[in-house]
Amino acid sequence: MKLIHTADWQLGKPYGRFEPEVRAALSEARFDAIDAIGKEAALHGAAHVLVAGDVFDTEGPEDRTIVQAISRMERHACRWWLLPGNHDFARNGGLWDRVRHRAGSGITILAEAQPHEIEPGIWLLPAPLTHRHNLDDPTELFDSMETPGSRIRIGLAHGSIRDFGTQGETKNQIAPDRARRSSLDYLALGDWHGTLNIDARTWYAGTPETDRFQRDEPGHVLLVDIAEGGDPSVTPIRTGRFQWIRRSWTVNDQAGFDAECDQLLGSIDPPSTLLELSLAGITSLTDRVGMLGRLENDVGHRVRYLDVRSGDLVGRPSEDDLASLSVEGMLGVAAAKLSASIETGGADALIAKRALERLFVEYSREDRA
Repeated sequence: MKLIHTADWQLGKPYGRFEPEVRAALSEARFDAIDAIGKEAALHGAAHVLVAGDVFDTEGPEDRTIVQAISRMERHACRWWLLPGNHDFARNGGLWDRVRHRAGSGITILAEAQPHEIEPGIWLLPAPLTHRHNLDDPTELFDSMETPGSRIRIGLAHGSIRDFGTQGETKNQIAPDRARRSSLDYLALGDWHGTLNIDARTWYAGTPETDRFQRDEPGHVLLVDIAEGGDPSVTPIRTGRFQWIRRSWTVNDQAGFDAECDQLLGSIDPPSTLLELSLAGITSLTDRVGMLGRLENDVGHRVRYLDVRSGDLVGRPSEDDLASLSVEGMLGVAAAKLSASIETGGADALIAKRALERLFVEYSREDRA
């Protein structure tokens, strides 16, 4: 029995922090991931795709989001099994009635905790969420689900085996030994957005298209090969287009910074990369301005998105920096006073540092012009 295990598509995710062009690309990539999943299912001979919750980002997505999702799934011959999660929980008259009204026979909505015999002797046990937060273990019902003549029992659920939320939070908690307790050959989970192996028969697939600065690995789905009476073989398959990279660099001069940039750009696909970069170190004011200038005018134009955090990169004016300003009359007087205020320290030192940097930036721009 081969199947594809996926979860946390969160179609319709708004990506509100980004500019419209980036938002559009990220949103479209989530729909494209459905096609990637369907192609992988065909390539590996998996007749079923199990989606372990949070198919949609909200319980009230736009009609276009629903139609796009259904039309993408219906392009492929595999059978799609959709489980309501905490973002798109099941309720009467809600989202899943809208989906059911449009979906064809190849898409099954698992809005009720009822077992399905998806192949002779192979049973799928779903644990749909009916509220955003459930205090009870949603998989506890697996123990009492009857699966006559079963050769293979597969659980499908959405929730936390580990506490992924606030300290002490117990919402949607799943027993860590649920597969053993409920005699499951495989437990397909959603909620955690990275691929995570709990035990030999329990996995989180993660989201097929990475959506946050939390890990460098792009999105995956899991190819699951289940043999009767044995542990399943689970293989992660990359489906994600975009890579979200978080890096922290300590740099002290322009040359070292340029080497870091060149190495990074050579190791990624820049148009498919979102980069959060934190800089730290002590350098000359000239080098600091040059580093930030390269990020703004070069690296930022190469990657899909760049977020620079430079508060810990300290630019101290060198003697050459001050000398270049000292010949400029009033600019030189202002630079000397700001430099003295920085050396003195106190409440005004930070303001003076920023002012001196700004003065130097504007002077450098005029000088280049």
